[in-house]
Amino acid sequence: MKWFLRIAVALVVFYGAFMYASLHMEGGIWLILLPGIAEACLLLVFIGEIRGLKFHPMAYVGGFLGAILGLVIGSLLGYVLLRLEGGLFLFILINSLFAYMGYTIGHAWGKEMGDLPIFHQKAQGDQPKRKILDTSVIIDGRNPDVCDAGFIEGTLVAPQFILNELQHIADSSDPLKRTRGRRGLDILNRLQKNPQVQFEIVDKDFPKIKEVDSKLIALAKDIDADVLTNDFNLNKVAQIQGVNVLNINQLANAVKPIVLPGESLSVTIAKQGKEKGQGVAYLEDGTMVVVEQGEPLLSKSVEVTVTSILQTPAGRMIFAAPKTNGS
Repeated sequence: MKWFLRIAVALVVFYGAFMYASLHMEGGIWLILLPGIAEACLLLVFIGEIRGLKFHPMAYVGGFLGAILGLVIGSLLGYVLLRLEGGLFLFILINSLFAYMGYTIGHAWGKEMGDLPIFHQKAQGDQPKRKILDTSVIIDGRNPDVCDAGFIEGTLVAPQFILNELQHIADSSDPLKRTRGRRGLDILNRLQKNPQVQFEIVDKDFPKIKEVDSKLIALAKDIDADVLTNDFNLNKVAQIQGVNVLNINQLANAVKPIVLPGESLSVTIAKQGKEKGQGVAYLEDGTMVVVEQGEPLLSKSVEVTVTSILQTPAGRMIFAAPKTNGS
């Protein structure tokens, strides 16, 4: 229904402009181009909206010029048909066909022009992309410290539907969820009051999309922004759909100290491992250390020797063995 109304409006504008031009035909054929120019503007707006205005501006400039040129050719060819019965409809059909052909060719030409180095040099001075916060990274609480350290540039965006989700969590009857939700709201309040952080709340919503993660991706595409998260699944889905993702967990893993096999560590065995006889300890940065034959040393501080390191999507795991007197 929405597109039906848009097409109907386009036809009404075209027909009205044409009728106005036909009353002044004695002024020359160029007045016949008035409805064509009106149609070219509508064509540019509609096709640009369909494609999400995601191309370089030169692509749309080329498309507009191509549509105008197509309308000039179409009007010249269709002018002789105006005096025939049904000539008006043929005139509209020819103009529409040539306008679309001209837009398509001009859009492709403009897109190639937009890829030239001169336009990319101008784009280097653009402002950094906005970063959309998801629920997990807000509740996580590390984002304000990362911003204070200067590792995040641009405006932080909090969608209204994320605020609604946080409020719903904060009002939960579950004490743990309620605490997490209130913590997230406090973090947002801290970001909003931080003079070093540009903070923005966006009201745009996508009622037809039910999943919050899908709404985040749609919003990122709509406003050409990155997504700031620590959700592994959202990270993968967004990348598949061409949305750039900044993962706080990846940043944390990247700055963790590198431990090499053969080095010694002092750890406290916190719990039993999955395999028989294993113990699990954690470094101060949260890195898991799996200690072979560490189960008998539960709750004890021991010296261990690193045997191997495993890098996983969730982080780094260290495998070690208790240090013996002879080693």
